[in-house]
Amino acid sequence: MAGPGFSQSLSQRQTQSLVLAPQLRHSLKILQVAALDLRTVIQEELQSNPTLEELPMEGVSLDRESTENTDESSPDDHSDPRSDELGFSKEFEILTKLDQDWKDHMANAGGNQPQTSEDDEKREHFLNSLVSETSLQEHLMSQAEMSDLSSDTLEAMRFLVGSLDDRGFLTQTSSDIALQMALPLESVQNAHALLQTFEPAGIGAKDLKECLTLQLVALGRGESLAARIVRNHYELLIGRRIPDISRKSAANLEEVQTAIAEIGKLDPAPGRKFAEDSNRVVVPDVTIERDEDEWKISLNSDYIPRLRISNTYKELIAKGSLNSQEREYIRERMRSGRFLINSIEQRQQTIERITREIIKVQEPFFDEGVAKLQPLTMAQIADTVGVHETTVSRAIANKFVRTPHGVFDFKFFFTPGYQSDGGKSVSNTSVKEMINNIVALEDKSRPYSDQDLVKKLQEKGIKIARRTVAKYREELGLLPSNLRREYT
Repeated sequence: MAGPGFSQSLSQRQTQSLVLAPQLRHSLKILQVAALDLRTVIQEELQSNPTLEELPMEGVSLDRESTENTDESSPDDHSDPRSDELGFSKEFEILTKLDQDWKDHMANAGGNQPQTSEDDEKREHFLNSLVSETSLQEHLMSQAEMSDLSSDTLEAMRFLVGSLDDRGFLTQTSSDIALQMALPLESVQNAHALLQTFEPAGIGAKDLKECLTLQLVALGRGESLAARIVRNHYELLIGRRIPDISRKSAANLEEVQTAIAEIGKLDPAPGRKFAEDSNRVVVPDVTIERDEDEWKISLNSDYIPRLRISNTYKELIAKGSLNSQEREYIRERMRSGRFLINSIEQRQQTIERITREIIKVQEPFFDEGVAKLQPLTMAQIADTVGVHETTVSRAIANKFVRTPHGVFDFKFFFTPGYQSDGGKSVSNTSVKEMINNIVALEDKSRPYSDQDLVKKLQEKGIKIARRTVAKYREELGLLPSNLRREYT
């Protein structure tokens, strides 16, 4: 007999789940990786797929005409009436929209069950919300999937995980993310709070101070002297001003030194332990340069092998000398190869379309520099290009663009902003640039306080809260006014 407070029951629950086809997962992976990594992915496929062959780099372009001509000249197109089974059906033809390709493919695999518009939305969101291939993101999302999260909170979690830098720090505020993703602020805050409880400890912090605090809390040392020093005397800690810390914390020098030694054992960048190579070479995926009166886009294809389906295997099938098992294996490999070729081309087309829309919005930046960066969200670009905003996020992940003003991460161009008194939109990045310039020109013997910076920005027509100025100042690596003061 069950004891008090315990009961047993049997219940039945019906659920729906979506299994993503391996080829579509591969397509998403190809869209997301940078040019250098893409070459590795393609080389792995070349090793495992005998029907694929690499074309010489010189004098060959990877375009639709060249791949179609190769297919049309192959014997099997004329000899085998079931050539559609070889993988050259419309399902694998290059479509105008990558999102539509994925949706159509999944619809064909979904059986005869009627689909509502809500189902379509959920399916599209699932396809567009796959986590990154990096080990850190997989590790974090596996923890999130074990939590009972609402759909909004789970969507926010995916975006938060995708917004972490290589240290594991969150590069955007909850309010900015809520604006970009059109999600309730409460859902983003809940996701952020949960993220900061995940392993490795310290993940999802906004800066080093919070990262160290989170690690001490995770170790059960949230009320220790070490934690109090990080929370209350961080600037003194950075300056190694041990006597001042001792006096302000009411602890003797030996206790303070022991606490500092404990802090020194913490990880200042918990996300980096998941990185395969923390010193990766940055190779721009796109170059944008002025060509007379317009901006020209050049995609970097130097590291992308040119591929085609081998005629040798087409001829083998056309001859009819293979048994059914051998024939089916070759057909499956040819289908996979065709899908890979199309996915590479779609990747390049998607990046080019997104880049072109970025230029339209950020033309003042390309003309004049960072100070003219305009507010821009991924949802804006997604609406224009005709894809989901998380598809935009995936397409720009791990990618860089060369501009006349330097090489930038694609995410640099996406930032919320403020409305000036004159009605003009000003991006967060531009506001940070203003703060940096104001501090650079200040009287070092009488540096501006955060409130002074608020007033200086108001003179430029930018109304911003003091705590926001303080946050931007910290992100710029600028010390508070009392620590910037120089005595003569």
